[in-house]
Amino acid sequence: MKPEKEKLISIGDIVLLATVILLCVVVTVLLVTSREDGLEVEIVSDGEVVKTMELKKDAEYEVVTDRGTNLVVIEDGQVTVKEADCPDKVCVNHKPISMTGETIICLPHKLVIEIVE
Repeated sequence: MKPEKEKLISIGDIVLLATVILLCVVVTVLLVTSREDGLEVEIVSDGEVVKTMELKKDAEYEVVTDRGTNLVVIEDGQVTVKEADCPDKVCVNHKPISMTGETIICLPHKLVIEIVE
C-alpha cells in the first residue's frame, strides 16, 4: 500500500482566501468612494501649524526653517512641493494632493502638508 499524499490546499483554505480578497476589495472601494475634495491645506512645521490656505485660490508659500526651505504651491485645487533643499526630494517628487486626509511629508525638514475639510 502506498501512503496517501496530503493535499497542500483544502477547500477551507480557498474559501478563506476568497473571503479575505473580497473583504480587501470592499474596504478599498469604500475608502476610495468616501474620499472628498478638501477645502484647505494645513502646513505644519515641527508639529506646529504655520499656515492654513484655501485650495480654491492659487498661491505659493515658502516654509523657511533652520532645517531648510520648502516651496508649497497650490494650483488648480491641488497642492505640491515645487522646490525643497532636502537631500532626498521625496516631497518634491510626491504626486499632487487634493483629497481630505492626503499628506505630503518632508522628514528632513519635519514638514507635514495635509488636506483638511
